[in-house]
Amino acid sequence: MKTVCRLAATSVLCIASLAAAPAAVLAEDGQVNVYTYREAKLIQPLFDAFTNDTGIKVNMLSASSGLEQRIATEGANSPADVLLTVDLGRIQDAVNLGIAQPIKSETLDAVVPAQYRHPDGLWYGISMRARVVYASKERVPQTAITYEELADPKWKGKICTRSGQQIYNNALFAAFLAHHGEAKTEEWLKGVKANLAQKPSGGDREVARDIAAGKCDIGLGNTYYWALMLNKEPDKKAWAEATKVILPTFADGGTHVNVSAVVVAKNAPNKANAMKLVEWLVSEQAQRMYADMNFEYPVRGGIALNPTIAAYGTLKPDPIAITKIADHKAAAAKLVDKVGFDN
Repeated sequence: MKTVCRLAATSVLCIASLAAAPAAVLAEDGQVNVYTYREAKLIQPLFDAFTNDTGIKVNMLSASSGLEQRIATEGANSPADVLLTVDLGRIQDAVNLGIAQPIKSETLDAVVPAQYRHPDGLWYGISMRARVVYASKERVPQTAITYEELADPKWKGKICTRSGQQIYNNALFAAFLAHHGEAKTEEWLKGVKANLAQKPSGGDREVARDIAAGKCDIGLGNTYYWALMLNKEPDKKAWAEATKVILPTFADGGTHVNVSAVVVAKNAPNKANAMKLVEWLVSEQAQRMYADMNFEYPVRGGIALNPTIAAYGTLKPDPIAITKIADHKAAAAKLVDKVGFDN
């Protein structure tokens, strides 16, 4: 029996039938099934290039949440070969749910720095993004800032951000915990909250919007959102043009970096093809495409940055390992609630 269904957000019945089929039915020569948190339009060109290079067809299911839970629920009959995540929180969820299988690859080990991969091979980072400060070009003359400084009273009523429980902020707060411990992190969160211009809401694009509108002077955002607004979103270009990106650092470290990562599913029916895909994603070709299309930092050394990203300045990634930051996620979330950050 040959499966002809294409995994897509609208293919609910098709996926249900795959999940109910024997595992042997799910394996097809020349195919690999990917569950991804990346928007389909952003990741499809990479998959098309992979298919062109290898002849292996990529069947894709794209969603904004719940994919690791879905794989766990599907169990041994899951069609998923690869999970492509966009942040350390979902990486950790995949590990905690037991849906990731350890893999060993000399190719991946040679390319991906140790701090951006699991020590037992349960996941590998394939691109990086930094959590940075968007600032008003008109009202903020400074060009350097620390994360610690966000609690300085000089910013009272001048900071915008999305929810403190949102995955990107949670990761930053977890990194702060890894640097400074619980007591100092709680004090810092109280200080940042006292400096907020408004209740945390929206996304990173809305932070830039509100800075442009004069509602606040600075805010937290990911590096690639600003580049997308400037280069690919004409209706939001003015928000980027009214702001600038500052690469913050910890006082005793570097800039907080999060990762997109790949997991080979525990019950992958097409493991050989899955390995070909994850190794291809760290190739020079794929890493250049990531840099230019998605405005991310390549995890592979020696790849030129997109000019917009390069214009931010030299990124000095914080050296704390992603796995250590992930260990502090739950504690960071509790502190956000304790200080009433989102209230």
